[in-house]
Amino acid sequence: MKLQTQRWIDRWIGQLLCGVVSLWARLAGTRAPKPDHSRAPRHILVILLSEMGSVVLAGPMFAALRQRYPGATLHVLQLKKNQEVARLLGLAQPEHLHSLDDSSGPGLLRDIWRVSRTLRRLPLDAVIDCELFSRVSSLMSYLSGASLRVGFTPHTQEGLYRGSYINQAIPYNPYQHISQQFLSLVDALGASAMPRHKAAPIRGLPSDTQLAVPFDTAELQAYRHQMLSDHPALAGRKIVLLYAGGGILPERAWPATHYARVASGLCQAGHAVGLIGLRDDAALARALQAQVNSEYCVNLTGYTRSIRELLMLFHGADLLITNDGGPGHFASLTPIRTMVFFGPETGRLYGPLGPRAKVLESGIACSPCLSAYNHRETFCDGDNQCLKRIAPDPVLADALAALARPARAAS
Repeated sequence: MKLQTQRWIDRWIGQLLCGVVSLWARLAGTRAPKPDHSRAPRHILVILLSEMGSVVLAGPMFAALRQRYPGATLHVLQLKKNQEVARLLGLAQPEHLHSLDDSSGPGLLRDIWRVSRTLRRLPLDAVIDCELFSRVSSLMSYLSGASLRVGFTPHTQEGLYRGSYINQAIPYNPYQHISQQFLSLVDALGASAMPRHKAAPIRGLPSDTQLAVPFDTAELQAYRHQMLSDHPALAGRKIVLLYAGGGILPERAWPATHYARVASGLCQAGHAVGLIGLRDDAALARALQAQVNSEYCVNLTGYTRSIRELLMLFHGADLLITNDGGPGHFASLTPIRTMVFFGPETGRLYGPLGPRAKVLESGIACSPCLSAYNHRETFCDGDNQCLKRIAPDPVLADALAALARPARAAS
């Protein structure tokens, strides 16, 4: 389904269904068993339907769950298109990974019915809904059959109704990094009262993702050898990867002309540039190559066939310059240094974790403009001044300075 179609269904049909389920939950509440906080949960479901980068930002939450409930079985519910990351990172055993296919309306309804039946047969003790204000995840938390349901609530803020059946709700805080808020969901799971009714633990920003993808040294060397064999212009130079695509939100993209200026300066300084992205980004990469006009600017769009190969590519490069999105978060799983542009959204809430990432923002008055409260719809009509005003020459200077420093090992 198209993104706008999903938003329309979630806004109108989702609110109606949440109201109906809330009424049913209230009528049936006197007969429903109360959550038992004296017993550690045995089966915990984590609902994480957002973009793939959110899975990396949720890494500290999964680590906290395993530490606090070592005997519990973790289940993860994602969109089918995002499951590759969960498998790669080992968030749960393969048989405990559940998915919804949102490519079509009828298919999504079938999957909701199928997954709900599977989850209710477990049975689940608790569910953590990591989505901010998605109604389908809220409904799935109730349909899962778990007696303990943890999630975000707007509290007294108007709009974004998600029902009233989340019985361990914490207020969504638009001023805290999302990784900290995910950790607050773990705190709420073991609380006898909602955190807004008691002193909640103080959580600092996690220093890293607490996730890792193990690679054999020989595997990485073989991949780099193959990459240099396929693209000999990269050999003997420091490699800078550029991701200029905007993905499903084009307004997050730094201007292509700015990328071309930085790529030209890097090539003139004796470095090599690899333009990465999906096959859909190939036309943009060819246009950038034409502007740079250097044999050391190589088109790598579509070259990596999986997230695992993308991580191996990051291992074999020296610097990544990217728009806000998945690549910047995946890079935090590798030793590569990263420069990430933010504007419509902010790095203060969604920036990559770890010491090797640098967030670049202009800080103009209207930035950030995308949030859970406006369904990530901007009012700039494509004229993303928040990114256009980040000049290319200072970015080039920062990139050259980063390449001149010794590389740090992955933490």
